[in-house]
Amino acid sequence: MNNPIFTLEKLAIKHKSATKKLETFTAIARKMITQGGWRYEMYKVIYRSKVFSITLLILILSSSSAVILQSVPSLYISYKDVFIFLEWFFTILFTVEYFSRIIVAPQPLRYMLSTMGIIDFISIFPMYFGIIHLSNTSHLIVIRLVRLFRLLRVFDLIEYTKYAKEVRVLLRAVHASQRKISIFILSVLIAVTILGSFMYVIEKGNHGFESIPKSIYWAIVTITAVGYGDIVPKTPIGQALASLLMLLSFGIIVVFTSIVGAEIYRQRDEKKMVSESKSCLDCSMPGHDSNASYCKYCGGRLWG
Repeated sequence: MNNPIFTLEKLAIKHKSATKKLETFTAIARKMITQGGWRYEMYKVIYRSKVFSITLLILILSSSSAVILQSVPSLYISYKDVFIFLEWFFTILFTVEYFSRIIVAPQPLRYMLSTMGIIDFISIFPMYFGIIHLSNTSHLIVIRLVRLFRLLRVFDLIEYTKYAKEVRVLLRAVHASQRKISIFILSVLIAVTILGSFMYVIEKGNHGFESIPKSIYWAIVTITAVGYGDIVPKTPIGQALASLLMLLSFGIIVVFTSIVGAEIYRQRDEKKMVSESKSCLDCSMPGHDSNASYCKYCGGRLWG
């Protein structure tokens, strides 16, 4: 049995450590801002400039498009030199950007070990591996497409747009629903494992259901409403179970969307929560928002 006091002590230590790291980062950042100079000016361009973010997103999309088109044999044969030039061009630009972020970051190691820092590094190393003959760069084409993850920096742009509020609401709703979503996905995994096993027994290893993993694959394809049709039950009982699973797939879609939707509604409702303890001093009307200071009916001062 867990000791509540020990658990609280662990949480306190973890919180203290996180607070100390934040204070250290803040102190370094404040010092950099106070000193100013080229490093701070460069930091503002790379981390806070809307123009730089838009340019970076355009380069990421262009680079990823070039990698995708390069996989078409006819295009690669016709424009091989162009593709090689573009790949080196984008790689050099992203390399300069990566090291620039390290130089101007208040804590370079913190950036390098962050999720975006690791993605930035992974997106540039395939070409350099090809130079030292550690790997054929054509085999790393998928790794180079990891640059698309850098489009997550679009949220840096959203901060300056009219959609910032909506994005924050959605992110908070997904974060607040993560436990419910985790339990829901675990329940679905258990369901497809059981139903896939049943189908393996029902079909007796025939009609493509030659193993339980293969049957579970069929259950996942069916319950997600994808329906490839590469494995189809032939027995009446198997078809009945498949029909049940297909109907269940609609419920899964509804439940998943309703979890996040309910959380979004709850967050918006919390901001507009009505407080019965607040009444107007002038018209005495109750039922005002909990964060209101003035009456929504007459404009008088609220109390409570």
